[in-house]
Amino acid sequence: MTLGSEITEGHEAGELHLSARFTSAVEYARVLHIERRKGTEIPYMAHLVGVAALVMGEAGNAGVAVTEEMVIAALLHDAAEDHGGALRLRDIEHNFGANVARMVEGLSDSLAADAANKQSWKERKQAYIHRLGDEAAEVRVISVADKVYNARAILEDYRQIGAEVWKRFKRGRDEQLWYFDQLLAVYRSFGSIRIVEELGRVVDELRRISEGESHTS
Repeated sequence: MTLGSEITEGHEAGELHLSARFTSAVEYARVLHIERRKGTEIPYMAHLVGVAALVMGEAGNAGVAVTEEMVIAALLHDAAEDHGGALRLRDIEHNFGANVARMVEGLSDSLAADAANKQSWKERKQAYIHRLGDEAAEVRVISVADKVYNARAILEDYRQIGAEVWKRFKRGRDEQLWYFDQLLAVYRSFGSIRIVEELGRVVDELRRISEGESHTS
């Protein structure tokens, strides 16, 4: 079974079409996410649109039937985790339907509204890794796209500022690479599609160029 085979089982492959629901999701995310990417002046929307673009880019590849609802979930994948938890998730369900809300929930490592009530970084990441294998294939595809975008951004920034990039995160180089490696093991356990292998290449390059640096959190 491939990473995306569950999606197409019993369905004929069709073309991806975007409707006014997609436009509404862009506006919903734009109003909600006014923050910047960690340590940069880049609007957070760049990440959300970038992840959605990566998901759309998998349309027709390796049997993955990318749907508009997957693209919408990609745009909203951080909404509940970062802006309101379970209450936000219910609002997403009201506006975009139960299937989108289900995917967003599967992509969230916490649904606590208050950051102070969240588990530690390591606990949240371990729990996410543990349940990812039981998530629907469409959730895993969006998850890979999210990590590809993140890994590429870290790699690009590392080339500019070196080990200083790790100071933007709650954990340093070794734990960030540990997280990517654990996720790759889960993704690859369902087979190989090109976006998974792209993540592997980016993580390998990040590991290579950062080897030998001083990696304090």
